[in-house]
Amino acid sequence: ENREDMLSSKSNRLTEALEEANKLFSGVSCAREAALDAQFLVLASNLGKEKANELHSEMAAFDSLVFAEDLLTFMGINRIEVEENSNDSEGISAGYLPSNAWHKLGEETEKYFRRAPSFHYMLGSFKSDPPVPKQRIERQKKMTGEEGIRAMPAQLKKMEESHQEATEKEVERILGLLQTHFKNDPETPISFFDLVIDPNSFARTVENIFHVSFIIRDGLARLKLDDDKLPIIEPSKDESREDDHAAGTRNQAVISLSHQEWK
Repeated sequence: ENREDMLSSKSNRLTEALEEANKLFSGVSCAREAALDAQFLVLASNLGKEKANELHSEMAAFDSLVFAEDLLTFMGINRIEVEENSNDSEGISAGYLPSNAWHKLGEETEKYFRRAPSFHYMLGSFKSDPPVPKQRIERQKKMTGEEGIRAMPAQLKKMEESHQEATEKEVERILGLLQTHFKNDPETPISFFDLVIDPNSFARTVENIFHVSFIIRDGLARLKLDDDKLPIIEPSKDESREDDHAAGTRNQAVISLSHQEWK
């Protein structure tokens, strides 16, 4: 009934009605009374919204021309003085901005733009394409007997043969060096350590011991201790090699060689 009166900006009727409703709510005891209070709250909210929409904030809108004038003034030019002195020849030069005008503006605005630079991809962003479905690879059935032997890859077989051939060649090379050295000076014993140890390579030393073991195993050379209880090596003669092979006197042993011992 008093809608127009409550919407008036000079009236406090809406505030008074809210205060009266707060007092009446303290005595609510039935559901019907609470429903009436909720209905009043909805009505008061709608009235308050309409009343707020009719208010005028009296705030000045942004004027680009005024902003430009203030900006030029800050940068060091005064338009009023320029217009007053426009008839003078010196007033023409005064209408230009000073040489440090933009530098002055930059120093003022720099503090408002102190933020981390945005991240950009040099070659564009990564495309989120769906994953390519994997092709199902059927397992081959295992072949037994001769079929499995025939199915051995030729490349792998060739690699095993080349590795075996390289070992045999290295054994023959070391045996040739041993025989040549012993033939030139049969009275001087050959130190086993001087023969196999490479002072610059631990791996090469292990390989040398490995290759010399084949020579000892085949009876092509033999080891014994000198007067200082250090091992010496010498090539075997044909007749002694046959005797050793017949008697079974050759033994094999596993030795350990650490990196510290090699040093």
